[in-house]
Amino acid sequence: METGFTKWIIVVTVVLCCLLELIDTSIVNVALTQMMGNLSATQQEVSWVVASYGIANVIVIPMTGFLAEQFGRRNYYFVSVVIFTLASIACGQSTNIWELVAFRFIQGVGGGALMATSQAILIDTFPPRQLALGQALFGMGVIIGPTIGPTLGGYIVDSNLGWPWIFYVNVPVGVLASIFTLLFIRDPERIKNAIPRPLREIDWAGIGLLILGVGSLQFVLEQGESKDWFEDSTILLFTFLAVGGLIGFIWRELTAAQPIVDLRVLGKSRNLAVGAFLSFILGFGLFASVFIFPIFTQRILGFTAAQTGLLLLPGALASGFMMPVIGKMLQRGVPQKFMIPAGFAIFVVFTFWMSRTISPTAGEGDFFWPLMVRGVALGLIFLPITTMSLAGLQGKDAGQAAGLTGMIRQLGGSFGVAIVGTILERSIHQNRGAMLPNISLYDPETVQRIQAFTQNFMARGFSAEQARQQAYAALEGILMKQVSIITYAQVFSMLGLFFLACLPLVLLIKRAKRGEKIDLNAAH
Repeated sequence: METGFTKWIIVVTVVLCCLLELIDTSIVNVALTQMMGNLSATQQEVSWVVASYGIANVIVIPMTGFLAEQFGRRNYYFVSVVIFTLASIACGQSTNIWELVAFRFIQGVGGGALMATSQAILIDTFPPRQLALGQALFGMGVIIGPTIGPTLGGYIVDSNLGWPWIFYVNVPVGVLASIFTLLFIRDPERIKNAIPRPLREIDWAGIGLLILGVGSLQFVLEQGESKDWFEDSTILLFTFLAVGGLIGFIWRELTAAQPIVDLRVLGKSRNLAVGAFLSFILGFGLFASVFIFPIFTQRILGFTAAQTGLLLLPGALASGFMMPVIGKMLQRGVPQKFMIPAGFAIFVVFTFWMSRTISPTAGEGDFFWPLMVRGVALGLIFLPITTMSLAGLQGKDAGQAAGLTGMIRQLGGSFGVAIVGTILERSIHQNRGAMLPNISLYDPETVQRIQAFTQNFMARGFSAEQARQQAYAALEGILMKQVSIITYAQVFSMLGLFFLACLPLVLLIKRAKRGEKIDLNAAH
């Protein structure tokens, strides 16, 4: 265990790296339009900038335990930071869209290791009595990172620095993290004494099936909406590859003597199995809510990316500041079985509050308290799920469990964004169709509104025909705004109902035995 100055240098280093990795999952979203213009890319092509990073992340995360043992955790972490930093520079220097996509994939390979390995380093940095504090610091990065992304990206885009700077901002932190990793981070004795597996004994089949299954699944989730899901032959192909790869991966990992990801650990702890599913739900709610809110405020209310980011920031900071408080509560024996349902219930309050707050006249102040409630809810959910999932596991089992829950949380986020995006698009069309019968040229109120618009445009110098066309366009704009507001309110309500439906799962949580400890020394 490190102490004093060294301890806090390590904390700052790994938390910043974790933040960088998660910020980069969402920071590019606000710059995609600018990338399309500068790189002459279509919307479908530029979507790969997001997809390639997510695919790399979700493949690497479950393998971090094996890679850290094989090469040494400090070495693996250092190389990952260097890969992430160099790939960030290369992304900014890209001259066409496919160069950028390739470098984003490489950046995701490095970034996946940063998040998973940061948790293990933090745990080794703190003594057992401060275990919850170490987990809390890690949780700050997990919760705050995806929310800060749009804020930082919005400022960069709005300040006219250009999209490459959303990648260049990673470089100073990456350089410092590389230096501090070499100077201050040490491998625990268990990893120092570990004997690397010979190449012939490595579970290459498991690695291949993991890449095929999880990579194909992530591709389907990232690209499904833009390709109209199963109407597209490519999505169908990758769905079959995902199903086949995942079935093969599960079979291989349950039967291999030295699996790359030991799925048998799920059978050793009921709380881990329940925690894995709850991690999926947490990822779903975290990423789906971050995805939907900026779209609403920017498309419907006309907020800038920076304004939207600033709205999200206080709630994210509330989550971060809550983490040490939750850690202290856990140390004092408050059961996770009570804290997790409280967090779920508060998140449901957030979703229904948002569904009622959304309106054409909503301002920045209307969203402050609902988003603060969201921050409190996520703070109550993350840390209890993590500590509950890993309770009672030892050594390699704890490492495998941490990697699994990390991957499942990322997949939950991908499912959340994909499902919410699909519901949004389809519900908007359905709601528009439902409202159209109320707008008719035989309806006196509609006729009066069109006449008023027409006269207004004619007063601005338009001809009678041009004014009428503009009047129809204005009426269509009003209709679509109303339709969008109804749809976004419905989606927030659906998100709340999903969390409410999952609430009974907490009844499956087994209360920890008195004095039971969590061994995260191997939690890669």
